[in-house]
Amino acid sequence: MKKLVVILFVIAAAAACGGAGTAGSSGGGTALSQAGPYTAQQPSRAGTGAGQSSSSGGGATTTNPPATSSDTVPVLQGPPVIRQAQLSITVDSGKFDQKLADVRSLVESEQGYIAGTDAQSNPAVDNQIRTGVINFMVPAANFDATIDLLSKVGKVENEHITGTDVSGQYVDLRARLANAEAQRQAMLTLLTQAKTISDIITVQTQIGQITGQIEELEGQIKYLDQNTAFSSVTVTLTEGGAPPQAAPSDNWGFVTALSSAAHNFVTTIDYVITALGAVGPLVVLAGIGYLVWRRRRAPLPRHA
Repeated sequence: MKKLVVILFVIAAAAACGGAGTAGSSGGGTALSQAGPYTAQQPSRAGTGAGQSSSSGGGATTTNPPATSSDTVPVLQGPPVIRQAQLSITVDSGKFDQKLADVRSLVESEQGYIAGTDAQSNPAVDNQIRTGVINFMVPAANFDATIDLLSKVGKVENEHITGTDVSGQYVDLRARLANAEAQRQAMLTLLTQAKTISDIITVQTQIGQITGQIEELEGQIKYLDQNTAFSSVTVTLTEGGAPPQAAPSDNWGFVTALSSAAHNFVTTIDYVITALGAVGPLVVLAGIGYLVWRRRRAPLPRHA
C-alpha cells in the first residue's frame, strides 16, 4: 500500500511539473514548432440543399449541418484564426426575396452552410419594407471571397470584421492533452499491479478524474477546430423604401386656399368650444348665486 501511494505521489508531481512547463512555453514560436504544424479537423458541413431551410414570410429558422460531407472543404493555410463578419446591406425595393435567394446561392457556391434565417415585413410602413437576418458559416479559405461577393448583392451600409489568433491556445491544449493521456496510461499500468480493493478504488478514482480532464480538453480543441476551419458571417438585408409620390399640382393655389380656410374654420370652432367648456361651470355658479341673492332681497309681504 505504501509503495502504491509513493508511486501515485511521484506521478502527480511529474504531471504538475509537465503542466507548468507547458504553460510557460505555449505562447512562443518554439513551442508551436515542437508541437508540429497546425492541422484543422474539418467538421461535417451541409451539402448542397440538404439540411438547409428558408424563411421568407417571418419567423426564425435554424439549420444544422448534416453528418455527411461529400465535398472537399479547402484546407486552412497559415495560423489558426477565428474570423467573424457582420454586414448590413440595403437592397432595392421589391427585390428582397430575390436578394435573399442570391445570398443562399452564394453560401452554397462557397461550400458553406446556413445556420439560421429570420425575414419579416414592417406592418407599420405602408410600402411593407422587409428586413431579414441570415447567419451562415463558410470555410475560412473562402472567407474573403464570400465578403467580396456579398458586396455585390446590394449597397453595403456597414461592415465589421474581426479575427482572433488562437495559435498559442491551440498548442497549449494539445500539450496538456498529451500530458493527461500519458498520466492515464500510467494509471492503467498501476491498475494492473494493484493487489487490494482499496488500491484498485484509489487508482480507478484517479483514472476517472484524468479521463474527465481529457474529455474537457478534447472538447476545447474541437471547438477551436470548428471555429477556425469555418468562419461566421451575419448579413442583415433591408429593403429600400418606395419612391416618394409627387405632390398634386395646384398652379392657381385655389385648392390650397380652400384647404387653409377650412382648416382655420375648424380651428376657430375648436377654440370656441374649448373656451365654453372652461367658462361654462363658472357661469352656472354665478347664475345660482344671483338667484339666491335675489330671493333674500325680496321685500316681505305687508299684512292688512
